[in-house]
Amino acid sequence: MTAVLSPPVDPSPPPGRPLHAFPGLDAVRAAGASAVLATHVAFQTGRSVHGPMSGTLARFDIGVALFFVLSGFLLFRPFAQAAVSDRSRWPRTVDYLWRRGLRILPAYWLAVVACLLLLPANAGQRGPGVWLRHLTLTQVYSPGLQRHGLTQTWSLCTEVAFYLLLPVLAVVVLGRRGTAAGRRPLVALAAVAAVSVAWQVVTTRTSWFDLHTAGQWLPGYLDWFACGMALALIQVRLVAGGAAPWMHRLAELARSTGTCWGTSLALFAVATSPVAGPRSLEAVPTTWEAVLKNLLYGACALLVLLPLVLGPQHEGHTVRALGRRPVQLLGEISYGIFLWHLLVLETAVRVLHQQLFTGSWLLVFSVTWVGSVGVAAVSYVVVERPALRLKDRRFARGRRSGSSADQTSASAVTQSA
Repeated sequence: MTAVLSPPVDPSPPPGRPLHAFPGLDAVRAAGASAVLATHVAFQTGRSVHGPMSGTLARFDIGVALFFVLSGFLLFRPFAQAAVSDRSRWPRTVDYLWRRGLRILPAYWLAVVACLLLLPANAGQRGPGVWLRHLTLTQVYSPGLQRHGLTQTWSLCTEVAFYLLLPVLAVVVLGRRGTAAGRRPLVALAAVAAVSVAWQVVTTRTSWFDLHTAGQWLPGYLDWFACGMALALIQVRLVAGGAAPWMHRLAELARSTGTCWGTSLALFAVATSPVAGPRSLEAVPTTWEAVLKNLLYGACALLVLLPLVLGPQHEGHTVRALGRRPVQLLGEISYGIFLWHLLVLETAVRVLHQQLFTGSWLLVFSVTWVGSVGVAAVSYVVVERPALRLKDRRFARGRRSGSSADQTSASAVTQSA
C-alpha cells in the first residue's frame, strides 16, 4: 500500500504574495555572492593557503555551485510547469533569450568597460581581441585572456552557455511532446549530470585541453545545473499531483531545514579537507580530487536549496527570517556584488597599501563587501532595473497571452563566481 503524504508547498500564500514565490532564495543569492567575495579576499591576503581557517575560506567558492543549482531550478521550472499543466505555455526561445540578455548584459558590459579602463594592471593589455572576447563572454575559451577585475566572470561565461543550451536540454529531458511524467526525465537528467564526471576525467587525465581553461567550461558543471533542474521537476510534480512516493518522502525531509542544512555543512567540512584537492589556484588536482570536489559542492548546494523550494514557503521562523526586506534587497543586488567585487577589491588593497598574499582578511573583506554592496546598489538602480523595465515593455503582448512561465524564468539570477 502506498502512503499518501501531504504536499510540500503551501498552496495558499498570504494575501498579496504570489504563489510559489520562494522567498528564501534571495538569501541564497546574497550568501552566494558574499561567499565568492570572501574566497577572493582570502586568495588576495594569502589566507586561502595559510592560517587556521584556510580550508574553509578556500572552499567558499562553493558559492558558484549555489548559483548554478539555483539557475537550473529557476530557469528550467517554466518548462517543467508547461509539461505538467499546459504544453501551449512552453516558453518561447526568443522571449527567454531576450529576457536573459537584458538581465545580465547591460551591467556586465559596464563592468567590462570600467575594469579594462580603470585598473592600472590592465593598461597595455586591452587590445581589440580582449575587448571582443570579454564583451561577447567568450574570454574563457582562450588561455590567458581574462583580465584583472574580470577573472570571476569565467562562471558567467559558463552560465551563458547553459542559457543557450537550456531550450535544447528541455526537449531532451522532457521529450518532444513535453511530458514531465514517469522516470524518463529524471533518467535523462542523470545522463546530463554524468557528462560532468566524464569531463573531469578527460580534462585531468589527458593533455587534450588546457586544464585551467577547459575546466571552467560548461560540461564540467552540468551536474550542478541538473540538480536544480531535478528540483524544479520534482517541485512542479508535487504541486500538480501524481508525484512518486519517494518525491513525497523527499518533501517531508525538506520540512526539516536543520537536517538538510546540517548535512550540507557536514559535507562542506569534508570538502575543506585535502581530499577535495589543492587550495592553491596554481596546483592541478587529480581526477579523484576534481570529481569528489565537484560532487561534494553539488550535494551541498542541493541540500541548501531543498527546504527552500520543496518545504513550506510561507511558514516557519527560517522562511520568515530569510524573507525579510534587508535580505531581499541584498538578493536583488547580488548580481552587482558578483560583477563589481574584484574591481572594489583591487582598489581597496591599493588604498590600504597591502601587497599580494599579505594583510588582514577581516579588514579587507569588510571594506570590499561594504564597497561592493554600495557599487552594486548603484548599478542595480541605474542599469539593471531600467533594463528589466525594457524587458517588461517588450513582452507585454506575451504576458497578455498567459505566459506566466516566462515571468518566473525572468526572476532567475545569473550571478556566479
